[in-house]
Amino acid sequence: MSHGRPRPSRFWAAFFPAFYRLIRVTEPLLQRWLRHRPLGDTVELTVVGRRSGRPRRVLLGLLTVGDAWYVGHPAGASDWTANLDAAGSASVRRPGREPVTVRAIPLADGPERERAIRATFRQHPFPGNVIYWLAREHVRATGRFYRLEPLEPPGAG
Repeated sequence: MSHGRPRPSRFWAAFFPAFYRLIRVTEPLLQRWLRHRPLGDTVELTVVGRRSGRPRRVLLGLLTVGDAWYVGHPAGASDWTANLDAAGSASVRRPGREPVTVRAIPLADGPERERAIRATFRQHPFPGNVIYWLAREHVRATGRFYRLEPLEPPGAG
């Protein structure tokens, strides 16, 4: 970790939007794959759109540190983070399991957020883990991360 406040990188600021556009193109294939088998830590997060009021689905990496669940976006605000901020809750569907309704708590700079960021290096499938590690200072400077707290225990109901 560098000394002082992490600084955003122009390279990573340009890279992440292009990278996520590519992921959106492949998302229908990933959705079909996830119906049958897991892909690393990938889950489907469904959150109500802040303008449309309709459910919006996005594939994300669900990070776990101890018993806590985390999600994040390495380059700050995005459509799904803005929707999550507005809604305050969402549902998480892991492959082969029922959805779990969660409350989303934005993480401020500090040890918990740093643990979530470090989990991306170990838990995301390749190449995401390497990309996050290479961009770690940019992610620390701009990333938007949340702790997800189940509103009822997984498997209940």
